[in-house]
Amino acid sequence: MMISNLLIMVIVGGYETFVSRMNLENHPDQPEWLSHVNASVLKVKLATAIIGISSIHLLKTFINAEADSEKVLLAQAGIHIAFLLSAMAIAACDRIMIGGAKGGEAH
Repeated sequence: MMISNLLIMVIVGGYETFVSRMNLENHPDQPEWLSHVNASVLKVKLATAIIGISSIHLLKTFINAEADSEKVLLAQAGIHIAFLLSAMAIAACDRIMIGGAKGGEAH
């Protein structure tokens, strides 16, 4: 379910951002996030969705920890931490860029 939502978000958001506006104002099926979507918002949403999927997979691995070696558990935890750090770096860069674009400093 999360992966299908992620695909829909990337396809619709990418189309709306890079190809053409869909003109769905006041349509009952318009997603609420579509009104304020841009490339940076899409990047952050994609990163958080990947972290959510990784969290579920990591939880599944820890629940069945006896089936995997310690090396596998550490590798999956390391990959998850890399996803977290990447998302935080993307969000920090976007915050710095927005602060610079407004002519003020990022707080």
